Amino acid sequence: MTKIVFVLPDMAGGGTERVVALFANEFVKRGYPVTILLFAGDHTEYPLDQKVEVVVAGKASGGNLLIRLKRLQEMRRFYKKNRNCYIFAFSAMGAVFSVAAAFGIPCRMLASERNDPRRYEHTVIRNLAYGRAEKLVLQTEEMRRYFPLWLQKKAVVIPNPVDEGIRTPFQGERKKRIVSVARLQPQKNHKLLIDAFADFQKGHEEYELHIFGVGPLEGALRQQAKELQIEAKVLFRGFSSNVKEEIWDSAMFVLSSDYEGISNSMIEALAMGVPVISTDCPVGGARAYIEDCVSGILTPVGDKAALAFAMTRIAEDPEFASGLSANGAKVREIYGLSKIADRLLEEAGME
Repeated sequence: MTKIVFVLPDMAGGGTERVVALFANEFVKRGYPVTILLFAGDHTEYPLDQKVEVVVAGKASGGNLLIRLKRLQEMRRFYKKNRNCYIFAFSAMGAVFSVAAAFGIPCRMLASERNDPRRYEHTVIRNLAYGRAEKLVLQTEEMRRYFPLWLQKKAVVIPNPVDEGIRTPFQGERKKRIVSVARLQPQKNHKLLIDAFADFQKGHEEYELHIFGVGPLEGALRQQAKELQIEAKVLFRGFSSNVKEEIWDSAMFVLSSDYEGISNSMIEALAMGVPVISTDCPVGGARAYIEDCVSGILTPVGDKAALAFAMTRIAEDPEFASGLSANGAKVREIYGLSKIADRLLEEAGME
């Protein structure tokens, strides 16, 4: 069978990496040889089937030209050794480097954009690389509309999958715990979340905010919580490979991002029946999974008052929260991993 090669910077604890781990494990179960080719690190935070090969072609370059040239050399060596593989480039730079490294080598390529495409700086280079792919996999229709028509023609929208082994919704009294799972970086706007929680917490002192994730803003966010005098109620939990178990019985999940592709943590919270609040942010990923006030709550980007009100409504209306839980969990059936994996292979012409 054709070897599938996922290409991305590393396998640190992000949403794209989680999706790649799910697909890689699913495809080896179906008999496909699978390699994950990392070009800017060697982290593998998510569990992988022992049959999944991990190849490290380089480290983070920091803009260093020599490191990038060595990376290309290693990637080209890999593609020469694995002629006729099918490249699944799950990052813009993965597509760019793969087009250069595999030049003249008979490897097919599928590219996938995993974030808001408007935020990428080198759009011309990226679009040229995507143009060399047979298919461009996007997460939402809003993403598709961003790209020029010549790329839209080869674009397909495939949503993120739900792990079919994920826990069924919790039954019983939920913990007085609000959770967020995201890297601590500006895009995720944890500052908004902490500000809104501070307002919410004034009338709901029994609640805690648990923030899962690591990143450069942790110090500033800790200081913010201290200045708001809620540092005892805001717990920074770091990265957890078992985060689904950690949040399963929580009162609510909050995504406060300014923009997203699709948050896998949000999808997993929905699937486990945790009531979800999300900003209705570009590029429409939350809107694709959540019907407002039916399967979750959508709030305007950057709106502290709306976010605090949404928390209050879930905390004070158990029947409403229960409805969100039941309706949100329906994503398990709609976006199950086997169904989404079938679609990806079909678009790649492999089934």
